[in-house]
Amino acid sequence: MNKTIKIILLWVILAVLAILNGTVREFGYKPLVGDYLAHVISTVSYVLVMFGVMYFFFRKILVVDDARALLKIGLQLLLATIIFEFVFGHYVIGHPWEKLFADYNILQGRVWGLVLIAILFGPRIVGRNPVS
Repeated sequence: MNKTIKIILLWVILAVLAILNGTVREFGYKPLVGDYLAHVISTVSYVLVMFGVMYFFFRKILVVDDARALLKIGLQLLLATIIFEFVFGHYVIGHPWEKLFADYNILQGRVWGLVLIAILFGPRIVGRNPVS
């Protein structure tokens, strides 16, 4: 399996886990803790799961010893995530643009941006250190 296919596979795994995470939030603990706390719990739990998956992936499936390559992979994952979020969120789920953009408003307490930062830098953080 070539590198591009492996990166796409990683993104699909992360996307499925994000959807599952959101489903558990909406139908599990959100009714118990409310919207804001559920948003925070969901964000933190997804970042932890994502780092675990990335750690395994970059140690066992796609070993990359180049820091720049790991950052490039993070950028690719980030762009795919943002495009998917807006296209799927608006055209498939039917969320209005305002709702989609609201998740990026850190001034309103939305912490979704932490997920995006983790996606961007995750491969570099958990990937192997460059060989000296």
